Amino acid sequence: MDLQLAGKRALVTGASRGLGYATAKVLACEGVAIALNSHDEVKLTASAEKLAAETHGVIIPIVGDMSDPAVPETLVAQAVQALGGLDLLFTNSGGPPPGKFEAFDDAAWQKAIELMFLSHVRLIRAALPHLRQSPAPSVLTVTSLSVKQPIGDLILSNSIRAATIGLTKSLALDLGAEGIRFNSILPAWTKTERVYNLMTNRARINGTSLEQEMAKQAKDSPMGRLGEPEEFANVAVFLLSPAASYLTGVMLSVDGGMYKGIY
Repeated sequence: MDLQLAGKRALVTGASRGLGYATAKVLACEGVAIALNSHDEVKLTASAEKLAAETHGVIIPIVGDMSDPAVPETLVAQAVQALGGLDLLFTNSGGPPPGKFEAFDDAAWQKAIELMFLSHVRLIRAALPHLRQSPAPSVLTVTSLSVKQPIGDLILSNSIRAATIGLTKSLALDLGAEGIRFNSILPAWTKTERVYNLMTNRARINGTSLEQEMAKQAKDSPMGRLGEPEEFANVAVFLLSPAASYLTGVMLSVDGGMYKGIY
C-alpha cells in the first residue's frame, strides 16, 4: 500500500527513544522529512545520527523540553524553518513518576499537567497555521491505555492523559471541515525504557525481579507478550498518512488485547 507520505514534513516530539523514535524511523523510511525532538541533547544527537544513517532521510534534531511553556512555539517555528513547512504533527511526551494519590502535592500535579496535557495544547496551537497550509494535515497525540482502563500506581497518568483525549476529539470535530485530522493512539505495555523503569519499580515494591514483572504483565494480553515499539509505529504512521484520509477523532488502543472492554 502506498501511504502517500513521500515528500511530507513531520515534527515528532519525545523521539530520542521509544515510541517516538520508532515512529520517526518508519516515517523516514516512507520518505518523510523529520524534525526530531527531545529534551536530552546528547541522546537526541545520537538518535538523529543513527536515524539518518539507517534511513538515509532528512533528520533535523531540535532540543526542547515540552514541559517548558515557551518551548512548543519555538520548536514548531524551528521545525517549519528547517523543513519548509509542516504536514504532520506527532505529539508525545514522557510520563510522570509512579505513585499513589497521597504521594503527590499540587506541584507534582501541575508539573504532570504541563508535561502530559499542556504540551499537546501548545504544540497544536503553534502548528495550526502551518498545518492549514498543508494539502494533507494530520495530528496524532500519544496518550495511554490508562484513559480507558486505569493502571495501578499511575494516578497522575490515569487522570491527566484523559484530558488529551478530550482535546483530540474536540479538535477533530471543530477542525474537520478544514481537512485537518486529529487522532490518538492509546498504547499499552510496550518494550520501551519507560516501561522497563516502571517494571523495575514494581519489582522493588513486590520483592520480585524485572523479568518476573515483565512476564506477569505479558499474561494480561491474549497474545501473551508485550508490544514492540515498531508495532506501535506502524499503526501511528498509517493514522498520520493520507491513506487514512477518512479517519479522524479515532482513539485507537494498540495494546495486544489488554483492554478488556467492548467499546
